[in-house]
Amino acid sequence: MADIKIETDPGDVGFDPERLTRVDTYLQRCVDDGLVPGWQFVLTRHGHIVHASVAGLRDREQALPVEADSLYRIYSMTKPITSVAAMMLYERGAFQLTDPVSNFLPEFGELRVYAGGSDLAPATVAATVPMRMVHLLTHTAGLTYGFFRQHPVDAMYRALEAEALPAGQSDLAGLCERIAYLPLLFQPGSEWAYSRATDVLGRVVEVISGQTLGEFFADQVFGPLGMSDTSFGTGDIRGDRLARLYTQAPGGIAPADDAAAGVDRPAFQSGSGGLISSAHDYHRFTQMLLRGGELDGRRLLGPRTVAFMTVNHLPGNADLEHYGRPLYSETPMRGVGFGLGFSVDLDPIATGRPGSIGSYGWGGAASTLFWVDPVEHLTAMFFTQVLTLSPLPLRGTLRQLVYQALVDGSGRG
Repeated sequence: MADIKIETDPGDVGFDPERLTRVDTYLQRCVDDGLVPGWQFVLTRHGHIVHASVAGLRDREQALPVEADSLYRIYSMTKPITSVAAMMLYERGAFQLTDPVSNFLPEFGELRVYAGGSDLAPATVAATVPMRMVHLLTHTAGLTYGFFRQHPVDAMYRALEAEALPAGQSDLAGLCERIAYLPLLFQPGSEWAYSRATDVLGRVVEVISGQTLGEFFADQVFGPLGMSDTSFGTGDIRGDRLARLYTQAPGGIAPADDAAAGVDRPAFQSGSGGLISSAHDYHRFTQMLLRGGELDGRRLLGPRTVAFMTVNHLPGNADLEHYGRPLYSETPMRGVGFGLGFSVDLDPIATGRPGSIGSYGWGGAASTLFWVDPVEHLTAMFFTQVLTLSPLPLRGTLRQLVYQALVDGSGRG
């Protein structure tokens, strides 16, 4: 069982230890105020863990504390892992970013785009350009999620998801076959919209590799990186380490037991949000990214590929506010672009939060998040388990608290 612990004195790598205590003070206040039941936070610089803290409960009803090896549903923090898996295949020449998705999934060959009407009687037009691999990686494919409840196509997705996914009647192949016959929100490549694009990307990984997504992850990502706690489901042994899932409710939070059903052995291996992981494991993943695709002698990606993935790929260097739809996102829209599987900070003044241009990361629906700052050689991760359609304000505050504690611009490498 892998643990996670402080590896070096914060002062040796440019952090003021006293100022770092403000992180825990603030997060404890979030527990006291009923925003979260408990939390885990990990901060590194130059590859060394300088701050690792836990507090509160992973299960309030059973009075079980958050522990260093607790497990979490990371939801959309699965997406960067799926994107890395796809780019590993890209590095082997398996596809070009300009390739139509239909080269691998023929059902996406004759796409229609929503042009009016209701979810029960939509008017559509033919797609004028194919959906390409780059559109899946950048969420510009025209796909959506059912939980948005903003558009008739969202309602179509909601009906599809209610029919197939909770009952375990779909895998990635089945989901893609259903999605392909729903209209797109917009012409591929013309806008940004958070979506099931990474599920479709995960299915492409399956087709190219000849493995299920879980098998590919285990063999080619988690095994090489030593991520033994990360998988689709907890299995028979680790369930007691899994933090309970909560949701926002009047006056605080309440258990979301219905959303936790089937977490031991899920039937659907969602490339966009299905993994369970630990702080130790996701730390390994972030360090691989920070080191340009390699960790402890095991290389998943070349450094130039990682650099290519983590720059803004939106046309004209646009941010999400100007190229995206004003819907739910795991990051602020203003001053933030999107790469191949990651949000990318473009303008700290526009975002209203400190940090380096070129920092990248993402979050999950249960209020988890991570970011990598290649300028400051810094990574940060936060874990809790609270479902919300409005990301908790603590995400932005964590940025403030981390960077106010960074007092030496260089530190010791």
